[in-house]
Amino acid sequence: MRKEQKTSVVKDLRDRFGHASIALVSEYKGMSAGETAEMRRKIRAVRGEMRVAKNTLVRRAIEGTAYAPLADQLGGPVGLILTDSDPVELAKTVVGFKDLGDKFKLRGAVMAGQTLSAQEINALATLPPKEVVMAQLLGLLMAPATRLVRLLSEPGTMLARAIDAIGKKNGDPAPAAAAPEAPAAPEAPAAQ
Repeated sequence: MRKEQKTSVVKDLRDRFGHASIALVSEYKGMSAGETAEMRRKIRAVRGEMRVAKNTLVRRAIEGTAYAPLADQLGGPVGLILTDSDPVELAKTVVGFKDLGDKFKLRGAVMAGQTLSAQEINALATLPPKEVVMAQLLGLLMAPATRLVRLLSEPGTMLARAIDAIGKKNGDPAPAAAAPEAPAAPEAPAAQ
């Protein structure tokens, strides 16, 4: 590879790492072209991408970035799996490649500057989707306000129930809907 090409690859990788929300390092051996194509298709479906590059170029690209801890995971034939969207969806997809057996293994990942082991990636894959987590958080935030509204409306509700009970006890009928008025009798012609 020429120096200009290497520089271009490093620049492209550095740009990809700059936008990534998570970067995973995987080990692959003996995969057929069909298996690789299917894996890439599934990764693209969750807005991710799999890149294969020389380890030395990857080390140069991650140098001085939040993804520098990935350098420990490099060596041998590795694939980089990156996404700039939901890391949980990507983790679920990648963990789903277990059926490939020894052909595909996760070595580790970096998310938000934190190194993740293969076990932690599996745990990340068990989390609910981002939308569900946001809905749960919204429910937790709304619960105190809902309780406050209920607490503030309770005295008025209790007063209305007490007045209704007193009225029933005294034999007063419950306030009914306004009865329709009887039509007025036709007026008699005025005497002349």
